Amino acid sequence: MHFTLSPLPFASDALEPHYDKATVEIHHGKHQQAYVDQLNTLLKDFPGLSSESLDGLLKNLDAVPAAIRQKVSNNAGGIWSHEFFWNGMGPGKEVGSGIPTGALAKAIDAAFGDFETFKAQFKESALAQFGSGWTWLILTDDGALNIGNTSNQDCPISKGRKPLLNLDVWEHAYYLKFQNRRPEWIDAWWNVVDWDRVNSRL
Repeated sequence: MHFTLSPLPFASDALEPHYDKATVEIHHGKHQQAYVDQLNTLLKDFPGLSSESLDGLLKNLDAVPAAIRQKVSNNAGGIWSHEFFWNGMGPGKEVGSGIPTGALAKAIDAAFGDFETFKAQFKESALAQFGSGWTWLILTDDGALNIGNTSNQDCPISKGRKPLLNLDVWEHAYYLKFQNRRPEWIDAWWNVVDWDRVNSRL
């Protein structure tokens, strides 16, 4: 078993009331664990691949045999995107930390005009994602920022992109608390974004 489930960077109830404990536990301990288990099963007969890191697999999918390539992309992407997602959130932020600062704030203003416009465009993109997927804030090669979606567990690093922030819009990410009300999930999620971490990724 090469890959294991990384622990959450906070207690499962730490994001309450915005992100409920039951959903966090199921999302992490069931859905993400399934990606780990399935990836290990896929790679058990490929010792050369089973020693690779997640980044190595996802950035070099052409090196994965065609017969398992899409499944490896799905499961490795699921693990990578979830770990990135958990580590982009945090509990108990101090007053004022609910907005980006420093270089990130300047980059957002340059790309979108201001933070509220960025939030509105990010939410619009997340609502426009049909079915399961993710919404991302991406740093482009020329140092600008843009917003984009990926379907299912497609991962931006497989296409050479540098993500800074992601939001899970699969229904399993929010269904227990918000049912089919994706707009409410997006609004709640802003309360637990760790902008210091996002800034460090920049």
